[in-house]
Amino acid sequence: MINKIVAIQGNHPSKLNLKTDTSVFLANEIQKKNYRIFYYDPKNLSIINSKVIAEGFFIKFNYNYKKFYKILKKQKLNLIRCKYILIRQDPPFNLEYISSTFILETLKNKVKIINNPTAIRNISEKLYSVKYQRFMPNTIFTQNIQEIKNFFKKNKHVILKPIHSFSGNDIHLLNKFKLKFIQKLIKKHNYIMCQKYLPKISKGDKRVFLINGKICGAISRVPQKGSYLSNMSKGATAKNTQLTNFEKSISKLIAKDLKKDQIYFAGIDFIDQKLNGDINVTSPTGLKTLFDISKINLAKTFWKYLKA
Repeated sequence: MINKIVAIQGNHPSKLNLKTDTSVFLANEIQKKNYRIFYYDPKNLSIINSKVIAEGFFIKFNYNYKKFYKILKKQKLNLIRCKYILIRQDPPFNLEYISSTFILETLKNKVKIINNPTAIRNISEKLYSVKYQRFMPNTIFTQNIQEIKNFFKKNKHVILKPIHSFSGNDIHLLNKFKLKFIQKLIKKHNYIMCQKYLPKISKGDKRVFLINGKICGAISRVPQKGSYLSNMSKGATAKNTQLTNFEKSISKLIAKDLKKDQIYFAGIDFIDQKLNGDINVTSPTGLKTLFDISKINLAKTFWKYLKA
């Protein structure tokens, strides 16, 4: 008999932002159906005697708690006992992240894992967008200095993004070609994404939520004055928004492809009706923010499609 346990592989709850965190929002919703939440850090994931064991704790989330969570019991858990496992730790998508997908892969035919660990490993959050470049601003992926220089000469204002970073970290707007700076960035991150800067980012982007191959909602995120970063973690303000027919058609195409590639939950972003190339599949966020500004509860949708 499968226990009503949802395991969350993520960063320690003490590091989470209660106001915006999607993992807490999802956990809080499934608790209403009498599921227990087991929480563990990926560094505490092991294979012992052919069993996938996680050292963590059962936890109760409650938005009314002063601390918003209460650790109930610390223990080691054989993850085969879970009905669902949510992979929710933040990137960078490094070797630890990759190794955890290999470990969880041994369970994926026995426990429902979201997102599928093999799919997470196979889908680069930025390189997956290569097939959709016709919908994107002018973009290249490279660590070749001369290619970046040629790209800058053509586009004048360029956004640089590390391939495997997250949450707006190490993203830079280049208004002047700075050789030493670019060399340093490449030395740290290897491949980077270079994209023509879209000035209308100052008016906000659109984050689209894709669940089970369907468009389920969207928010606009407006950067702080003087910033070009629309990430909530970088101080952006969320607003309600509507997708244009063009944005809907692109979103439907990507949603269909992601479902085919076994991605259940994802977030994609548009700036000025152009796809920005970030296909968020590791730990998509924004559901709590959508609920706060619209009262649309996509946590219910998330669990409904899973028949939890």
